[in-house]
Formats: sequence, C-alpha cells, structure tokens
Amino acid sequence: MRIDLLTLFPEFFGSPLSQSMLQRAQQQGAVTFQVINLRDFTEDRHQATDDRPFGGGPGMVLKIEPLVKAIRTVRADDPQVRVILMSPQGPVFNQDKARQLAQQHLLLICGHYEGVDDRIRHYIDEELSLGDYILTGGEIAALTVADAVVRLLPGVLGGEGAIEEESFQTGLLEYPHYTRPRIFEGHGVPQVLLEGDHRLIARWRRQEALRRTACLRPDLLSKAVLSKEEQEVIKKLAETPAKDR
Repeated sequence: MRIDLLTLFPEFFGSPLSQSMLQRAQQQGAVTFQVINLRDFTEDRHQATDDRPFGGGPGMVLKIEPLVKAIRTVRADDPQVRVILMSPQGPVFNQDKARQLAQQHLLLICGHYEGVDDRIRHYIDEELSLGDYILTGGEIAALTVADAVVRLLPGVLGGEGAIEEESFQTGLLEYPHYTRPRIFEGHGVPQVLLEGDHRLIARWRRQEALRRTACLRPDLLSKAVLSKEEQEVIKKLAETPAKDR
C-alpha cells in the first residue's frame, strides 16, 4: 500500500512515521509513505501557496493551482490513486471507512489557513473529517487516517485475531483487559480470567462488550449483530439503573 501526504509542513510527519507501528509497517514492506511539499508546485520565487479570499474576509485561502499540479503529478504516476481532502465539511471518518481505504493508494491533502479554494472539489474523490471541531491544519487528521488504515494491513499488528476483536470491528466496544499484578490497591482481576476455561472467558468477554457498549455507546447497538439471548441482555441492561450496571 502507498499513502501520499500533501502538506505545507513536511517536517510534521518525520517523527510519527518513524515510530512504533507505522515504522514497522514500512520495514515490513506493507506500506510506503511519500510526504509531498505543496510549495514544490508553486511557480513564483516566494513559493506562495495562499492568497486573500475574493469578496474579502479574514485569513488566507490555499490556492488552487499548486494543489491541482500536485494532484495531477501523483495521478500521472498512478491514475487509480484516491485523492482525499481532510476537511471539517466531509463525512466523519470511522472504522468502516478505514476498512474501505485499506490496500488502496491514497493521497491525503492537508488543508491550512482559512481553507482551500473550493474549486478543489472538481479534482478530488472525497472529503473526510475527524469530527465536529476545527484543527489548525489537516496534518493531524491525515496522520489519524493513515494510522487507522495501516494497522488493518495483514501482518502489521502481529498476533492472530489482534484486529478482529477490537472496538468497532464487531459493532461493539471492546471488552476490558487486565494484566499483572492480579490485585492492585485492592482492585482485583475478574476470577473467570484466571481459571483457564476459554469457553467461559469468551462468553464473559462478549457479555462485557455488550454491557460496556450499552452503557457508554448505546448508539452502536443498532448496527451490531446480536443473538436473541444478547438482545435480552441489552433489554435488561436498559432497564437497570446506570449506577447498578
């Protein structure tokens, strides 16, 4: 897989791409990153990438010319690249979208300043947002998308089943995890996890995932695939006062 990051601040990505899982993924050959400096596609000696908005108003707007030149340069190398503008106006990025984007060649455009010349919409495939808030630039958003997508690539995380049971993969939040020591400041580990019965452990984990989702993110339950027994569990949880769940 290849991910290109079009940005005004290429140095931003130096440390994150050379750490932890993203670094290992590159070493394994699962992904290749290319950080592209938008200023390389300007023609004036000042390498200006922004200008004042028509009609007046505060701030500066990223110019259309260097953006389109950069997009066309990448598309000339690979016509199938998916061009994505990180923008608060796009649909919110989620796990389903991460799965859709995995294995594709992506070009993630990092916006800045007051925004991007709106004509960019004629040259991209889609927009994506992290949520209903504004960031200083699109770099953090692009890095988030890259991280979420790369960790889905085969072999990147290691450990069979490492991805399948994570939050949102099954439509539920993930069950709680514990490790040593067995007791910490009076707080113990659930006994079922210490007895070695994998059937009971699997059942407990599923029940805890149901309970946690019902308590913290009940909106997810409408998309989850639940058995009749599990639907009854959810119904009882809904009837139980929050403090007793």
